[in-house]
Amino acid sequence: MDDTVIKEKAVETLEIEAAAVKRLTERIDEEFVAAVNCILACKARVIVTGMGKSGHVGRKIAATLASTGTPSFFLHPAEAFHGDLGMVTEQDVVIAISNSGESSEIVNILPIIRRIGATIIAMSGRRTSQLGQFADYFIDISVEREACPLGLAPTASTTATLAMGDAIAMALMS
Repeated sequence: MDDTVIKEKAVETLEIEAAAVKRLTERIDEEFVAAVNCILACKARVIVTGMGKSGHVGRKIAATLASTGTPSFFLHPAEAFHGDLGMVTEQDVVIAISNSGESSEIVNILPIIRRIGATIIAMSGRRTSQLGQFADYFIDISVEREACPLGLAPTASTTATLAMGDAIAMALMS
């Protein structure tokens, strides 16, 4: 491949992802503040869950929260049905991540988390999704487009999710 094409594609990818992160600043609203205050008031732990690439990002968000003093851990949504939901208590806050808001593994555990009594914060690109409708708080991580020309790999959406997780962690430290 031509060196110029390689450089152009790399720059385009970074520009798409940078724009996605920049647009997040418009979403730091009263609901974001309420979600952060909910976490600040949490008497137990913050449990982060997500499937696939959202799960990988969720693990990093949970690690960042723990590193900055917020007791937290990652709960794999598929493992949740095999006994791990027993780790969730009514005093916990669950951050559920799904770009579409329709990931079946996430959607399927929401009623059980609700029955337990934990608070649910959705990080999703679709407020009207099942996750968005089920949550107590909604944080918008939608992006205009992904950098992947085939539409297969989440790129801008995972970058935006990670950045918003960092924004939450830093807001908790203020």
